Formats: sequence, structure tokens, C-alpha cells
Amino acid sequence: MGADLSITQARRLALASLGFGLRRPVKAGPAHVRATAQRLGAIQIDSVNVLARAHYLPVFSRYGPYPTAVLDDLVHGRRELFEYWGHAACFLPIELYPYFRWRMDTQVENWGGGEPQQQAFLESVFAEVAERGPLPAGKISIGGKSKGAWWGWSDAKRAVEVLFRQGRVAIAGRRNFERLYDLPERVFPPEVLKAEPVPAAEAKKELLVRAARAMGVGTARDVAMYLHIDGWWDRSRVNGRRAPARTQVLFDELVEDGRLEQVRVEGWKQPGYVVPGARVPRSIDTRAVVSPFDPLMWERRWTKAVFGFDYQIEIYVPAPKRIYGYYVLPFLMGENFAGRVDLKAERKTSTLLVQASYVEPGADPGTVAEVLAGELHHMANWLGLERITVAPRGDLAKPLRQAVRRSIVRA
Repeated sequence: MGADLSITQARRLALASLGFGLRRPVKAGPAHVRATAQRLGAIQIDSVNVLARAHYLPVFSRYGPYPTAVLDDLVHGRRELFEYWGHAACFLPIELYPYFRWRMDTQVENWGGGEPQQQAFLESVFAEVAERGPLPAGKISIGGKSKGAWWGWSDAKRAVEVLFRQGRVAIAGRRNFERLYDLPERVFPPEVLKAEPVPAAEAKKELLVRAARAMGVGTARDVAMYLHIDGWWDRSRVNGRRAPARTQVLFDELVEDGRLEQVRVEGWKQPGYVVPGARVPRSIDTRAVVSPFDPLMWERRWTKAVFGFDYQIEIYVPAPKRIYGYYVLPFLMGENFAGRVDLKAERKTSTLLVQASYVEPGADPGTVAEVLAGELHHMANWLGLERITVAPRGDLAKPLRQAVRRSIVRA
């Protein structure tokens, strides 16, 4: 018996579900930012600022240029989104707050019962935030200084991050990207905090359904990894070992309740899951430069299974071992990945620098270059950069440089 979904159908369903291929507005604004946050269920935050902060890119990839201040306002002004641990550090729709209380409670269990001295220090940090917040970790009077390297956190930073995971403090805003910690009652609307916490099993099932809706289709592992449901950091240790994940039970119950459907996907050994009524477009026309931190790229196994695209973010790879470059963004065209570009915003010279560019096997370099050049112009304008420079590295560099020059002439 054949598969329920061909791999082409799975690909179209994934792209449509994640919001690609939509008609772009003349001017994107708050409605498009809201739509992206609701559709994805989570927008990942990352400190890398080689091009633009990671959380600003998903809306751009789907709708084109928009005022990034709109996203900031929805999080820290209107409080329609809140910051917490989803797939990683994420902005999440505020209505999901009750569904993440189980994770906060789990963190209380996981970090409780430590040495009395550690617990006393944690409470001292909490008391200072309660008295002086909103407060960056560097302004907490106890706990020493940062070691200066990645994750070289001070004791105060470690403590306040534990409190954040536990939900005892919240992120009130950011100052130069640094988190400002405060009490939840001074950050969130009262109705959010007064909402009854959802029991853990039901909360996890709701988040799995939302993940499946966002992804379009995925195996149980793929869908669970979208928001790391029962990931390693959620599971308490029992006799020194992590308790096993029990997500398959949740998937079985969701199928039995009619909230998910199990499907067979061409070439997959494991069954896939979709939300009931999921519709596969007959075709989809996408052109998008995609962040390495976009949900499309979160799970490389899933990305490869759906698109046949093998990707690794090489920021953490030593320079001599990098294949494509430091901050490489995949390029979507039509229904497939067509290229990759290592981008950098050189703000001192107001230049969008294409440090390397590559075409994917089977894609026509000339066509890819023409379409990509247009997207790079949109990106440069969005970032307020005056010019685009294409370095000679990569098999797409020459046609892309020519296409960029032609697009400048046409403009």
C-alpha cells in the first residue's frame, strides 16, 4: 500500500504550515508579526548579531521588510508575547503561559533540594530582584562578576536564570540585549497569572498539537523536539538517571482523541503526524533567505527528511573546518532549498557582505542568482544598508555578483 503523503506533498505541507509562499504585503506591520508568532508558536532568540538578531528574521523571511520595533513592542510593550524556554529561548504567545507552568514546576523540582547554602543564595537573589527589579544580572549586588567568556556566568547570573526557569522571575525587557529580570506580577497581565495552570499531560498534548500544526508533518520525535516536550532538561533524575520520556503515550492519546492523525510518508521508516484537516497545496512558490534559527531549520533530521537538505550551522565549528562559512543562511526558491549564503552586515561601511555563496545540486545557478539578488536587495534595504558586495568564494559567487549589478542598474 502506498504512502498517505508523497515526499513532495510533505514538503508543500511543511512550507505552507510554516508560513512560506504567502503573498507579501506592500508594507508588513503588526498583523504580520502577530500572524507569524501565532503560526509558529515560538520565535527563537539568539545573541548572534552578525546580520540581524535571530528573532527578527522569521517575519522578514515570510513577509519581507517590516519595522522590527513592532516585535519588540508586542513582547515588552503590549505583552502579547512572553519570553521563556520553548524550543530554546523563545518569544511565545502569551496565551501559552498556562501551558508552560508544568515546565516551570519541573524546574522547581529539578533545582530544589540542593545544598542549604545554595538555596539560601538563590533566595537572596530572588529577594533582591523583588526589591530592586527590573534588574540585569550584572547589577545584582551579590554573586560576583561574569568570567567574560561564553557561559562564563557569575553566580548571580546562574541563580537568576534558575529563578527564571522556575517561573519565579520573568523577563521584563532587554537593554542592549541583556535580560532584565523582575517579578511575574510586575510583568504579566493579572489575568495571565490568575489562569489555572494546565495539568502537565494535557499541557504537553496541547503543545504537541501546536507543534504538529506549525510543522505540517513530522515523526513523533520531530514534533516533540519542536518545543522539546519531555526533553532531557524537563525530566527529573531518578537514582542518578533521567526518567525516560513518555511522549509516545501522549501521541497515542492524541490520535485516539482525534486531535492528531497518523500518516505514512514516502521514504520514512517512522509514521508521521498531522493535524486533522491539514490541506496540502497543489504547489507553493517560495523565495526566502532563512535564518539558521528559523523553525524550518530547528531539527536537521527533519529538514533533511522533508527537503533532502543537509545543513549545519557552522558558528561553533573551528574556522579551518567550516565548509560554507560562519553565518550561512539557506535560500528557499520554489519548493526547495536552492542555495546558501554566508552573510554579514558591515554597518561601518553600510554594506551587506555576501562572504560566500553556493548553489544546491540540481538548481540552475543563473535563475537562483537572479531571484536571490532580489531578496538580498530587500534585506539590505530592511537593514538600512546602502550596498551589497559579493565576495568571490563559492560556486554561485560569479552569477550572483552579476545579478546584483543588474538589479542595481534596473533600480
